[in-house]
Amino acid sequence: MLSITLILHSLLRWVVLLAGIAAVGRGFMGGKGKRWTEADSRAGLLFITVLDLQFLIGLLLYVFLSPTVRTAFLNFGGAMKDPMLRFFAVEHIVGMVVAIALAHIGRARTKKAVTDDKKFRAAVIFYTLAMIVILLSIPWPGMPAGRPLLPW
Repeated sequence: MLSITLILHSLLRWVVLLAGIAAVGRGFMGGKGKRWTEADSRAGLLFITVLDLQFLIGLLLYVFLSPTVRTAFLNFGGAMKDPMLRFFAVEHIVGMVVAIALAHIGRARTKKAVTDDKKFRAAVIFYTLAMIVILLSIPWPGMPAGRPLLPW
């Protein structure tokens, strides 16, 4: 169960990144005089949908399946001195929760904004901030807690 869930979580990261790039890109393509379309709205919806799915899979790993997190919580003080344990027990999940909150705020702001310019601005600001936090919170190869780009 752990292996399948970890592979799914690792592969879904690429879908999240692509959806985020699409949402940010659509925001940047908007501007003065450009109309907010259903495609712009769908890009944001897809981004938060795959983020939420990724979060649920991540929570399953975090709470029930991950031996790394389990080890960290056995000696939390000691885990804070170990970059790999600290990353997965604290930094990764906190960063991703912040990113999800930013993406959801962006989606809500685009839905509530009165003008198209404000919708595009909200998309650019919040989806870009979410993507920055996501990129900083992924365990890239070469980091102390790094994982391979592909799970096989």
